[in-house]
Amino acid sequence: MEQSPEKLARPGMPALDAILGQAFPALDDGFVRLVDYMGNDAAIVQAARVSYGAGTQQVSDDRGLIRYLLRHRHTTPFEMCELKLHVRVPMDAWRQWIRHRAASVNEYSTRYSVAIDAAQRTAPHAWRLQATGNRQGSEGTLDAGAGAALSRQEEELHAHARTVYEERLAAGLAREQARKDLPLATYTEAYWKIDLHNLLHFLALRMDPHAQLEIRTYADLIGREIVARWVPLTWEAFLDYRLGAVSLSRIETAIAAALGRGDADAALALAREAGWLERTVAGELKRHRERAECEEKLAGLGISVPWRS
Repeated sequence: MEQSPEKLARPGMPALDAILGQAFPALDDGFVRLVDYMGNDAAIVQAARVSYGAGTQQVSDDRGLIRYLLRHRHTTPFEMCELKLHVRVPMDAWRQWIRHRAASVNEYSTRYSVAIDAAQRTAPHAWRLQATGNRQGSEGTLDAGAGAALSRQEEELHAHARTVYEERLAAGLAREQARKDLPLATYTEAYWKIDLHNLLHFLALRMDPHAQLEIRTYADLIGREIVARWVPLTWEAFLDYRLGAVSLSRIETAIAAALGRGDADAALALAREAGWLERTVAGELKRHRERAECEEKLAGLGISVPWRS
């Protein structure tokens, strides 16, 4: 008589089960909450080996395989794991978040329900200045004294916008139209389900120091409080090969190799050939994004930049 297939138990992670439903605070009134998950490190290994059951492999072998998969950018084994989160986030940060399209999303509807009565507030010391070398970034902060005036103005603006919104609702206006002047700082909520491969891509971009602070706050929470507990072997590999790694282009590799040989002239020639060393009439190097990124990488590796000497 043919035997029935062995009944499989749902793989779980006690460290993750312990935080199911727990809200991790973010910003002044946001949160990230784990709703459910599927899979773990073992599921990634199982998918990569296309086998059933735990087998005879050791944990050290699983770790090595996961590191190999991530190091060499294999993707499908990581798609075997999924995470579902409940998040409360300001709408301006959510605009960036929702650009990661490889997820299933169900957001709180202000056409159907009254908008959440909360908007992100900025502390007097937390008003950031526009970066001079990056049009979409910030650097430094405004003096706290000047920031206090902005924070008071922000509070008044939010209160006025909310009052107008509620007056429109009281007058019987449709919610879909009454909401149109609410500030982008208004909080929204959503359920967000995503597989581990695409989640790691999200984290690599949004945990990066160049990412906007608000969304980086959420990414840090998801990564360090949830993913690290869920798939610790994958998280370790992610830190080593993605978040803490440096990627060099062909030109950057050639320049680094020349500098490693002690041949600064060759490095300068490569940079010049790439068009990195054009100068203004005043003799200063022209602004060049790719060269600036190379300089940052070389500095991180402790290598002097010859054209800045």
